[in-house]
Amino acid sequence: MAKVKTAVVYYSATGSVYALAQAAAKAAELAGSEVRLRKVRELAPEEAIASNQGWAAHARQTQDVPEATLADLEWADLLILGAPTRFGIPAAQLKQFIDTTGPLWAEGKLVNKVATSFTSAATAHGGHETTITALNNTFYHWGCLIVPPGYADPIQFQAGNPYGTSHTSDNGQVPPGEVELAAMSFQAKRAVEVAAALKAGLSR
Repeated sequence: MAKVKTAVVYYSATGSVYALAQAAAKAAELAGSEVRLRKVRELAPEEAIASNQGWAAHARQTQDVPEATLADLEWADLLILGAPTRFGIPAAQLKQFIDTTGPLWAEGKLVNKVATSFTSAATAHGGHETTITALNNTFYHWGCLIVPPGYADPIQFQAGNPYGTSHTSDNGQVPPGEVELAAMSFQAKRAVEVAAALKAGLSR
């Protein structure tokens, strides 16, 4: 049977979501999936980025990460989407990319893909769960099969978010730690396993 194909699509300003996206991509590969790690296009003006040292540094660090395209979504069996929260909803950069998916949606090309999401917020109650559920609203419209981490692994009782991996960054000052990275790895592995089972079932 062909490998599960995973697209990890993310937006990150100062690197927290990027670190989680890297963990997801690595775990998916270890679970036997072919993986594309893709960032979405930056929308903020250069002067705004330059005014924030962490933002500017991260932009330089990830300048060679390929930008996501609709072809990446069509190619994938599993979609892992992540973005920082902005006032309780996903950052505009990822939302703008999502808003370009109308042609795929209209042709039913996103139906029955497995999907899962993750986020990072500046504060402990800064929109972790609402951002993830907002991303999941998109998956409902696409006709995806949403795979949350739940409490299906002991790491989830430490991470504490059954909706999807989330991290409190203190405005980018605190990178994801061992618990968050382990939770992201578990979430990605679980999603690959579900996607593989679904793919096997559909190929019979």
